[in-house]
Amino acid sequence: MIDNVHSHSMTIKRSVDEVYAIAQRDGFALLDIAIDEDRLKRTLDDDGCGAFICFEGRVRNHNNATSVDRLTYYGYEDLAINQGRAIIEEAKQRFEITHAIAIHRIGALEIGDVAVWVGVVSAHRYPAFDACRWILDTIKADIPVWKQEYYEDAPSKWLSNNG
Repeated sequence: MIDNVHSHSMTIKRSVDEVYAIAQRDGFALLDIAIDEDRLKRTLDDDGCGAFICFEGRVRNHNNATSVDRLTYYGYEDLAINQGRAIIEEAKQRFEITHAIAIHRIGALEIGDVAVWVGVVSAHRYPAFDACRWILDTIKADIPVWKQEYYEDAPSKWLSNNG
């Protein structure tokens, strides 16, 4: 059963098309349904870019030595979008990239679901690789998203988005 106190932070208030438009324009969004990786890849198509790098972070069936059944991500949508926009802008200044997009899921996720997707395009591979990793690490550290893990034989736990 979902705690009603947190239920508003498990859903987005925008339509799916609005989410993808925000991601394309600003570089970051939250989504409460499965991420459409192909749609994001098409958004990043650029004939001037020789490199396309993406990262898909998936829900795994364990955390350290503990078996995980599922998890729930909670997020503060407006703040996340604003912070995400700043992260993408900083990445463009730090690295020689043309564009980057990242989407983080919120809500209930099952094992194997994509929780976060980051895509970067640039003229050359090294800036794209470097920027993709930096964007992911910065999202995990700075975006207001929280994770609750559920276990088979133990009570659920709240974890930082890094752990």
